[in-house]
Amino acid sequence: MRLMVIRHAIAENRVEFARTGQDDSERPLTDVGRSRMKQAAEGLKVVAPSIDVLATSPLTRAAQTAEIVGNAYGEMELVRVRALEPGAGPEAVLRWLRRQRARDTVAIVGHEPDLSVLVSALLAETPDSFVDLKKGSACLVEFNGRANLGTGLLRWLLAPKQLRRIGAGGA
Repeated sequence: MRLMVIRHAIAENRVEFARTGQDDSERPLTDVGRSRMKQAAEGLKVVAPSIDVLATSPLTRAAQTAEIVGNAYGEMELVRVRALEPGAGPEAVLRWLRRQRARDTVAIVGHEPDLSVLVSALLAETPDSFVDLKKGSACLVEFNGRANLGTGLLRWLLAPKQLRRIGAGGA
């Protein structure tokens, strides 16, 4: 299995959005976040030409990010996965991943610090996070077969600026 882990793009300011009285789960991407993620998604297509499954946290900012990625790959079906909600933990994501086909490339969109904790656990089976995912960044973890803690191999980790540069044709 190949697992592409994507942190959601830049969203509205948490404090300012809270003043609207809406729940934080509804906080959307900013216009800048949308624009930069569209460019970054073009870079994702270069470094990972195809994905089989695109899953997202149900929260608005992650779902909007996943929609942008899906559009870049050609209108992919988007699966909303509660295990990708903030605080669900790596074990919940791992249970969901184990239901996917081992030969697939699975892309997930979620939140920090959960994604860094997940990637760290997949690479080194540690509860301590040693990976830093900026908003709009992504990494690819490969497994020999199904995903398990401590068995992943990090193929790449790219900041959003790097993804945008790759998408624009510069390496």
